[in-house]
Amino acid sequence: MSRSGADLALLLLGGYRSLVESAGAELAARGHDDVRPVHDFAMRAIASGANSASELGRRLAVSKQAAAKTIAVLLERGYVQRGVDPHDARRKRIEVTPLGWEVMRQGEAAFDALRDGWARRIGAEELAALERQLATLVGDAAVRPEAAGGAAHD
Repeated sequence: MSRSGADLALLLLGGYRSLVESAGAELAARGHDDVRPVHDFAMRAIASGANSASELGRRLAVSKQAAAKTIAVLLERGYVQRGVDPHDARRKRIEVTPLGWEVMRQGEAAFDALRDGWARRIGAEELAALERQLATLVGDAAVRPEAAGGAAHD
């Protein structure tokens, strides 16, 4: 059965929502009920170098004001902190805190478990093929596990 482009968009959106809602529920079960997908995405962007509202807005494709609000929430909840920029002491940069790294690790574990579930449902080879095909279609530049893995913070 041939589907329309709108059907494809809805399937992709449904897959995304299924993953993030399930991961959010798992984080809530682990005691982090205040974390939303945008918070995790923002922390990952901050960890990979988006240390200002302007840069975070660019990375998340949102306005500088929306990025600033997200930063304010993350600061209030202790997931990020303001630190001194090593290149300009007058400038403050945003950094992920140990609590933020822990939440990202737990979120990553939740997403890994969900991915494993999908692999069991459709087969590991089919899922790997789907991931390769999506990377071909949309690129995988935004997927940088080394940026969010916290290797320097473990």
